Amino acid sequence: EVQLVESGGGLVQPGGSLRLSCVASGFTFSNYLMSWYRQAPGKGLEWVSSINLGGGSTSYADSVKDRFTISRDNAKNTMYLQLNSLKTEDTAMYYCVGPSGARGQGTQVTVSS
Repeated sequence: EVQLVESGGGLVQPGGSLRLSCVASGFTFSNYLMSWYRQAPGKGLEWVSSINLGGGSTSYADSVKDRFTISRDNAKNTMYLQLNSLKTEDTAMYYCVGPSGARGQGTQVTVSS
């Protein structure tokens, strides 16, 4: 059974930083492209970033480019998302997404002064 568990969210002031983690189990993590999505209150699911199998290729939504950094550690079956220069519009539930669209329960990021 695929399991994805996100953590690292919280309340942060504008301009602050957070590091999200996603621990995967139930599948061969290193064989799959992994992604982060987010959903703001009252809005649909938005793609944030993806990383290829080995971690050498990454892509970002324009809204987070140059502020967020995705990475993975295949030895630890873990994916990360470093969030810097946070803005109020980054407030959302952040989800780790894996094989066949499987996703975790999410971790809440709230950016507010």
